[in-house]
Amino acid sequence: MRVYVPLTLPGLAEAYKTGDLGTGLVAYAVTPALREWYLSDDIEELEYAALNRAAMAALRLLAADPGARRRRVVVAVDVPDEAAVADPDRGLDPSALGEVRVSGGVRLAKAAAVHVDADDAEADVAAAAAALEAADGGDDDAQFVVDGAEDHELLWFATQEIPNLVDLPD
Repeated sequence: MRVYVPLTLPGLAEAYKTGDLGTGLVAYAVTPALREWYLSDDIEELEYAALNRAAMAALRLLAADPGARRRRVVVAVDVPDEAAVADPDRGLDPSALGEVRVSGGVRLAKAAAVHVDADDAEADVAAAAAALEAADGGDDDAQFVVDGAEDHELLWFATQEIPNLVDLPD
C-alpha cells in the first residue's frame, strides 16, 4: 500500500540522517472512507486526494514548528497492506479521511518519492500555517488563507534528490 507521510524539511533532514521515517507513523492512504468521500474509482485521483490530505497534515506540522522553513513535505512510501491501519472509530470523521497508522519502522530507503512545495509557495504556506488555528475555529477569512496554500502543487522529487532538498539555504 502506498502511504503519504507528512513532514517538514527539518523532519526530512532527520529522516535522511538516520535513514528512518520513524515508527507508529500517522500517514495518509487510499482508505475505504476516502474512496467513499471522494466518489471515484480512479486510483490516481484517489492517491492524489491522499497526498493532499498529507499535505494538509504537513501544514499542521509547520504551524507547530515556527522555525521550520515554510514548505510542506510529503514522503510517498510503499508498506505492506497489513502495516497501514485506519482507525475504524474515526473512519467517517472528515478530519481523519485517509488517515492510517503505520505499524513498525519505516525506512527512508523504501520511499518512492518526495513531494515538496516550490520556492514561490513559501509566502502562502507561511500565511496558511499562521491562519490555521483561526480557520479551525470557523473563521472564513482564515480558511480562505489556508486554502491558498492548497493552490500550490507539491513538486515531485526522486529520493536521490533528498540531499539537495535538506541542504536548502535558510
